[in-house]
Amino acid sequence: QVQLVESGGGLVQVGGSLRLSCAASGRTFSSYAMGWFRQAPGKERDVVAAISRTGGNTYYDDSAKSRFTISRDNAKNTVYLQMNSLKPEDTAVYYCAASRTVSSASYRIRGYDYDYWGQGTQVTVSS
Repeated sequence: QVQLVESGGGLVQVGGSLRLSCAASGRTFSSYAMGWFRQAPGKERDVVAAISRTGGNTYYDDSAKSRFTISRDNAKNTVYLQMNSLKPEDTAVYYCAASRTVSSASYRIRGYDYDYWGQGTQVTVSS
């Protein structure tokens, strides 16, 4: 069982930055590929970024490329999402998720591949 707790969301102006953190319980954090998803009102939950168990491989949705950076610190059981140059369309609830993965080099981009989810943190970008 893994419990995930997100933090770092809030209200920011267009062009601003936020860093989201997701702290995981347990001693097997390095066994999980991690992902960040977001869901805006009336829309589906979509992947934003994903990272492999070791952090060596990452994925970004087109909307996040060049603006967001996903990283992880396995010693701290934490995954991060650095978000720069924020836009109003980035407004959403952001969720982190954990996928138990055999391969240390793989990441997951589909929600149904994830085993555990956090409760979400709201990000609001004002224009």
